[in-house]
Amino acid sequence: MSSRPSAFSRRSSRLSALAACASLAVCGLAAPASAEPAAAPAGAAANLATNPGFEIPASSLADWGSVPGWRCTGGPAEAAVTTSAPHSGGSALAVTPAGDDSNGECAQTVSVQPNTTYTASAWVRGKFVHLGATGTGRDVAPAWTETTNGGWQQLTTRFTTGPDARTVRLYVHGWYQQGPFAVDDVRMDGPAPAPATGSGSVPTTDRVVFFTVDDGWQRTPEAERFITDHKLPITAFPLPMPAATDPDFFRRVTAVPGSSVQDHSVSHTDLTKLSPAEQQVEICDARDSLTRLFGTAPTVFRPPYFAWNADTLQAAANCGMRTVLTADADFSWGASNIWHEGTLSPGDVVLMHWTDTLATDLQRALAAADAAGLKPAGLTSYLH
Repeated sequence: MSSRPSAFSRRSSRLSALAACASLAVCGLAAPASAEPAAAPAGAAANLATNPGFEIPASSLADWGSVPGWRCTGGPAEAAVTTSAPHSGGSALAVTPAGDDSNGECAQTVSVQPNTTYTASAWVRGKFVHLGATGTGRDVAPAWTETTNGGWQQLTTRFTTGPDARTVRLYVHGWYQQGPFAVDDVRMDGPAPAPATGSGSVPTTDRVVFFTVDDGWQRTPEAERFITDHKLPITAFPLPMPAATDPDFFRRVTAVPGSSVQDHSVSHTDLTKLSPAEQQVEICDARDSLTRLFGTAPTVFRPPYFAWNADTLQAAANCGMRTVLTADADFSWGASNIWHEGTLSPGDVVLMHWTDTLATDLQRALAAADAAGLKPAGLTSYLH
């Protein structure tokens, strides 16, 4: 088993993220630790909103918008973080609807439990500001105010989810032709979901292995042809920026039944160096971007550098992830590392990367699987 490399500093550009991947090829990616950190107990009341105080800065590797954790219909032209007179902390959300047909809505997806009561609240400033949630299964009218008279006012609404609700859409917006408004200190209080499961392999006795491919900066026709010709089910973990740059490529390479696109964070940073709230932004924003691009919400999270802790498990669960997945073999950049005794075994997860060596890496991984009497299979059907 290779030794764990030293922690990597946060990457802030496309080129530095690519350089980070290359450095792993030189240093050797570490095998996942065998012992998992203890996770917090599930069900404790928590604020489940992502970036509720608008204090977390945007990543330069995000593929859209300027407000981490939030999707604003007017984009940066309407919504931005301001440091001018927040309700608390150092910043708040300021929205100026760009036209008469805009209400300046900003929203986020929040993971919930069925048949469970939640309380949403936010401090707002302006005229005809609304706070509500949709997709609850038992939708209720939003809370709103005609005017806050220039100061801050708290809006609160309470709802109980339906029997099939797993996510809700939490939103704030103003009203048409009523001018700018501000929002701060958003909350959605309720039971936290159970932490995601951390794993480096898949528990199965079936004679299968799972090929996973990370990042997405280097996309080659040779790798695409190999995947298509061999009908390989691939689990892709692209970052949002390369995925948005060439979504058709990722649709093609995951067209084989059993393939899927899953979550790998926004900025490819070491999550153990971030606060729980920052980790949640990294995972949820990547989820939202990939869901918009490919139409299906990820349920598996691959932590960059395989670095994760108990906060990662909870943040992943808050973003709808069921599994935090590392790997137990690495065939990237010409490697053939198996982090257990012997050959590949049933349930092994094989790590690779979207690089200029991927076609030959896939060929070598497939040969190793064949030699062990194993077949590549779709990941999510075995995990969930």
